[in-house]
Amino acid sequence: MHKEGEIMFSYRYMRMEMSDVRDGTSDLSNADVLATPNRFFGMPMQPPGLRIIPTEMTMEMHMVGAMYAPSDYVTLMVMGMYVEKDMDHITFNPMGTAQIGGFTTTTRGFGDTRVSALIRLHEDGNEKAHLNLGVSLPTGSITEEDTIFTPMGTTQRVRLPYPMQLGSGTVDVLPGITYSNRIDDFSFGGQASATIRGNRNSEDYKLGDMGEVTAWGAYQFAPWISASARVRGQTIGQIDGRDARIMGPVQTADPDNQGGRFVEAGIGLNLVGQEGILRGQRIAIEAVAPIHQDLNGPQMKRDWTLTVGWQYAF
Repeated sequence: MHKEGEIMFSYRYMRMEMSDVRDGTSDLSNADVLATPNRFFGMPMQPPGLRIIPTEMTMEMHMVGAMYAPSDYVTLMVMGMYVEKDMDHITFNPMGTAQIGGFTTTTRGFGDTRVSALIRLHEDGNEKAHLNLGVSLPTGSITEEDTIFTPMGTTQRVRLPYPMQLGSGTVDVLPGITYSNRIDDFSFGGQASATIRGNRNSEDYKLGDMGEVTAWGAYQFAPWISASARVRGQTIGQIDGRDARIMGPVQTADPDNQGGRFVEAGIGLNLVGQEGILRGQRIAIEAVAPIHQDLNGPQMKRDWTLTVGWQYAF
């Protein structure tokens, strides 16, 4: 939170990479994925089993935010983002296990916009707690399309599966609570937060609700540098409903194959300007890797996430 009249601008870059396929806590081979039934079998041109396997996905987010404190007890925040996604696939023949080609799908554009308020609940010296109340506005597209290589050896332009869309399509509620404390050069804290989806969007589905808890500790070596470590637990539900234009012999087209339970660990470094033109500016970097992943149906696993941020407060 900020003191009355303070303003802060921020930019964050995040990159997440995913690869290979897991169902629950078990890794799957290509043969395992090809043996998975296709929920769209019986519809035109749909084989009985999955025939397109995602192999890698990269997501990059550019997040620009602003914060303003109209009083010592309330800080207002808005954040917009630009999202870039790439997913590599391999395609197999309709009935066998012969690989016949590969392709990459790509989406680029603005994501959803977040507007929120931080409301002070408690402050006693270095011990602080505040409430997070916000909404996510559906400014990201949910109708992105690209060209795929089908098991029949042809190309086709289709609506891309759910992980490749840029937004949720719903107005989502973002509640949370944050606690922090500091003892000498050591600081620590925790946060519990959620994303509660609204009604089904214009394409007749809504993404799964999300809950998250995280705890961290940091040590300040000098006024200008500190290092941190944290653990995060996250649960993401399956999709409710289905976009009738999203179908195909690929795991990502099935709304049941979304979400799961995750535990991740991260380490970070913070550099804070102390004087001159650097005063009020901060650069932070954090790398996060998974410890545990229990996925709802066959999905690509998370490999790592890197976040780099800049903040300027005055």
